[in-house]
Amino acid sequence: MKKIVLFWILLITLGVKAFADEKVTFTTSAPDAVVVGDQFKLSYTVTTQSVRDFRVPSIKGFDVLMGPSRAMRSSRNEVNGKVTTTSSISFTYILLAKEEGEFTLPGAVIIADGNEMISNSVRIKVLPPDQQSGGNNSSQGNSIERTSSNASITNNDLFITATANKVDVYEQEAILLTYKIYTAVDLRGFDNVKLPDFKGFHSQEVELPNDRRWQLEHYKGRNYQTTVYRQFVLFPQQTGNLTIEQARFDASIAQARQITSFDDFFNGGGVVEVKKTLATPKLTIKVKDLPAGKPESFSGGVGEFNISSSINTTELKSNEAVTVKVVISGTGNFKLIATPEVKFPEDFEIYDPKTDNKLRLTSAGQTGNQVIEYLAIPRNAGTYKIPPVEFSYFDIKSQTYKTLTTEEYVLNVAKGDGSTTQNVANYTNKEELQLLNQDIRFIKMNDVKLKPYGSFFFGTTGYWMFYLIPIVIFIALFVIYRKRISENANVAKVRTKKANKIAVKRMKAAANLLKSNQKDAFYDEVLKALWGYVSDKLNIPLSRLSKDNVEETLTNKGVDKELIASFINALNSCEFARFAPGDPAQAMDNLYQDAITVISKMENSIKG
Repeated sequence: MKKIVLFWILLITLGVKAFADEKVTFTTSAPDAVVVGDQFKLSYTVTTQSVRDFRVPSIKGFDVLMGPSRAMRSSRNEVNGKVTTTSSISFTYILLAKEEGEFTLPGAVIIADGNEMISNSVRIKVLPPDQQSGGNNSSQGNSIERTSSNASITNNDLFITATANKVDVYEQEAILLTYKIYTAVDLRGFDNVKLPDFKGFHSQEVELPNDRRWQLEHYKGRNYQTTVYRQFVLFPQQTGNLTIEQARFDASIAQARQITSFDDFFNGGGVVEVKKTLATPKLTIKVKDLPAGKPESFSGGVGEFNISSSINTTELKSNEAVTVKVVISGTGNFKLIATPEVKFPEDFEIYDPKTDNKLRLTSAGQTGNQVIEYLAIPRNAGTYKIPPVEFSYFDIKSQTYKTLTTEEYVLNVAKGDGSTTQNVANYTNKEELQLLNQDIRFIKMNDVKLKPYGSFFFGTTGYWMFYLIPIVIFIALFVIYRKRISENANVAKVRTKKANKIAVKRMKAAANLLKSNQKDAFYDEVLKALWGYVSDKLNIPLSRLSKDNVEETLTNKGVDKELIASFINALNSCEFARFAPGDPAQAMDNLYQDAITVISKMENSIKG
């Protein structure tokens, strides 16, 4: 018995150790870009506290000012009664960037839980200092000079660029238009954005991540925090010089001001909100007509394409269906090209083709494939040919027309036995088509009971059933409909009641991230709590949420305008606080308190 107990203890220990080994990670982290003269942190983090023999190869291109300093962290979370504990150790260096260029920071080696592990290496770009500051960076860490109230915010402090990856294109050739923010001030958000209508273009917006990533970039002699705001793929629909009109942005900026009295100190500190209107310059796109000599099978395709085909059978009987599948793949203006034609023999019954697009939007246009199914039915026996399908397009790389063809198919159609009926279902708009074996049906010559002329349907059982059955069906459908309305109302009500509870749960998770100083994860969790709360409380899906419709809906609910403004400001602060000046820990703590306060006040203010 004792041996069995020891065996199970050993087995459980090994299982726990194996599970722990799977969970242990060892990672390197550093900023993507810094400026010459900046100090920054290089951290190596391992997710266990059973470590030894930490070693780092020589770090070239930087001065090591301090390190490695060792910090241990642990956290305990409880979700649905299940308690999980995590722990980690970080080894941190403080480095000084000496010269501009791109450098590789090496991975470290460590023995963790008895296993040797090597962390990843990271690439870092060192930018030159601002020319305006004469090479002397006074703001370490983010390398952005913040303007004070004594200096107005100029177009060099904050601007948005509109750039096209091509300005000389052919008709239908894809263009990537990018709106990018450059800021050296504390940008809090945009109150209003007006984009051009892209007249003369077919436009599609590129889907960007919700958590916008900011990067340090050197532009025209100055360092800015930058991020891509919006992107569009444009397909010019006409030739000539097409103009992309300017876009307008109404920005909200937090600006430092001097404190000249005790009243200034006790009335909001040294920060004021400044409004500034930004406008992008107009862009002119030169659109050339496609060259002469278009093939007959050209249907408007511009890009780079391939074509293939297949057939479900070449041996069949009359009145049986045959399906030809054509696949067009590649990159270009898929949605603007016509469907190629499959030329079936004349005595085939032909149905409209069914198209399935599997496309995604890229900077070069739509990439993927278009699957087209053609269905036809031979009515007579014989040997038939389905000629190759031709597809022509204008190739952007070679600037020439190219014609692609599929293979030819020979069908051997035998005479049908006339005893079966083939059903072709779920084809062409989901309609069910029945194939008839005979075009003429003979009159059935069995005994038929005839009624004398003048007999009436009125008063018979069938007459009353003709009225009774629709009434019963109507009542049943009405009851079912009312029941569904009630259920949907209950679901919305339950979701509304749980909104505050779910938000509190998310804010608890944010509090744990705040304690462990996980900056990015903290802001993401607070943002989820704020958006999730209004989504549940107002019963609006997350995919349809925006600051505008939230503000409108809250106003209709009778919420005070100042409280609505506080909520919008909390969202803006959460989105841009990562790059706000000052103490990051203090900023995170202030944002946490603001979010808790605004959710609490909102819960007491929203009317049913």
